[in-house]
Amino acid sequence: MKNLKTLALLLFFVNSIYAIDKNPLEHTVKKISAPVSIDANWDKSVWNAIPPVLIENHMGELPKHFPKVQAKLAYDDSAVYVIFKVNDNYVRAIADKTHGRVWEDSCVEFFFSPGIDLNYAYFNLETNCGGTMLFSWHEKPGKSQSVAVEDCAEITIAHSLPKIIDPEIQQPTTWTLEYRLPFELIQKYCPHTAKPAKGTVWRANLYKCGDETSHPHWLTWSYVDYLEPKFHLPEFFGTLKFE
Repeated sequence: MKNLKTLALLLFFVNSIYAIDKNPLEHTVKKISAPVSIDANWDKSVWNAIPPVLIENHMGELPKHFPKVQAKLAYDDSAVYVIFKVNDNYVRAIADKTHGRVWEDSCVEFFFSPGIDLNYAYFNLETNCGGTMLFSWHEKPGKSQSVAVEDCAEITIAHSLPKIIDPEIQQPTTWTLEYRLPFELIQKYCPHTAKPAKGTVWRANLYKCGDETSHPHWLTWSYVDYLEPKFHLPEFFGTLKFE
């Protein structure tokens, strides 16, 4: 009987550690007073005062490689800023052209609906660790378009790793990626979107993947209740509240 009680307590402890919050998550996006210098420096002063979101849920089977992924978000009157920090391994970057197959590389992603009444309309901005991006606008289910390459060039981006990593790095590697996303660019594709101000709410999720790395994985910030890896499910987006 004593052994059974010990086992029950052990199982309770393990389940408590690994309990998954399946409710949509919320995060406050802080406003900053001056534009951010885009240099992929996680430790610069502007980011030190901003708490990270943790991309720590997984889709599909528990991956053999589970990188530690953090992201921070901020905004000013003209743009939203995003920075990722990834404690990784098995890192690759092969896609080198805008709208290439970046999700097959070591990749971080920001999916967002710029409002709460868009009937699941959303953007997906996907960037591999070498800074190559894919950016699309999904106006409604079944109707989407790639953001024009010349418009993607309006996004200032910096990354700590080289543009191309081939062969794959197979040792512990920490990398960062940072970008500035202008509100005017968002409004070009979604004209009725207002620039965020205090109290503005967006729906969003953040992801990490590496479909064709030697150790594939699909990680999410807000939990996605779906059996197979699939990020294009805005019904599971969390909430961003602009301060």
